[in-house]
Amino acid sequence: MRIIGCDLHARQQTVAMLDADSGELVEKTLQHDGEELRKFYSQLPHPVLVGIEATGSMQWFLELMEELGIECRVGDPAKIRAAEPRKQKYDRRDAQLLLKLLSENRFPTIWMPSTEQRDLRALLRHRHQWVRLRSRVQHTLQSMALNHGLRRGHALWNQAGQHALWTLPLAPHASERRRALMKLYPCLQESIDELDRQVSRQVDQHPPARRLMTHPGVGPVTALATEVFLGDPLRFSDGKAVASYMGMIPREHSSGGRQRLGAMSKQGNTLLRYLWCEAAMHAVERDPELKRFYRRKLVQKGPGKARVASARKLGIRLWIMLREEIDYEEFCRRGKARRESGSVRAGMPDRNSGPAEA
Repeated sequence: MRIIGCDLHARQQTVAMLDADSGELVEKTLQHDGEELRKFYSQLPHPVLVGIEATGSMQWFLELMEELGIECRVGDPAKIRAAEPRKQKYDRRDAQLLLKLLSENRFPTIWMPSTEQRDLRALLRHRHQWVRLRSRVQHTLQSMALNHGLRRGHALWNQAGQHALWTLPLAPHASERRRALMKLYPCLQESIDELDRQVSRQVDQHPPARRLMTHPGVGPVTALATEVFLGDPLRFSDGKAVASYMGMIPREHSSGGRQRLGAMSKQGNTLLRYLWCEAAMHAVERDPELKRFYRRKLVQKGPGKARVASARKLGIRLWIMLREEIDYEEFCRRGKARRESGSVRAGMPDRNSGPAEA
């Protein structure tokens, strides 16, 4: 068996290869231009194990390894660097460190999404980029309207509001800016609508996402994003692990018996965390228990922390539904049974508890 530590860069890679049978060590640098790289890996007799650090430009290399039938493990860069106390860092030494961790079975492998999940992630990120662009255009037009005494709020985007915006008397350059933005706005909206249709079609093909949509306040985008960004739900031991993975836990720097907690760590997927926070505001209006929880936190912590706390609770609910392969009705039924048996905390869902108090 050949074990390879690969220090991957955009233009080149440095490899340290160990033959486990003979103990021979080979080190070399491979350029990514041309066929040198493919030729090197395709000529290696199997089995071959390759280890690399996680990086944003590694996708093509993973696809090449999959095509050649070579096992490739992706490691956590922070944990890999923590395994080397010396201050000297260069490509050859990095490749040797990766090789050492692989050969000693200490390589900090991270979970990697499948090809289908990566493609669905690209769809969701693409839609989110268009939504952000539309928001910037809307904010700019709303600002122009407010600066000229036109206060319509959300009504600015209906037919009457658009006509009023068109008829505002503006200076030449401001008028040209308005024309360009108002011409761009419907194009962005059409693109978003088409992406929404694609997301809906994908949700129809994924039963787990359809089950997540049974939870009040969860739409197709949030359901599909939860499934593809969380991945295998069994890799999380409990709800706290899910919250930690999403960065929805406080920073901590405790020592000597003194606990110091800071702001939210945000060490997770930004898009999914944003979608959970948005969905939570819809869910608290439809789920009685979640609404009571939100109002209690609103009094205790204020609106910002109450929103994040509700989003965290919603995310853990969705993870449980994924793990147990159940819909919202079954989730509520199990929560009620556990509540009656006294084996659950207060705040679990109970569909028979009636509407939240006003």
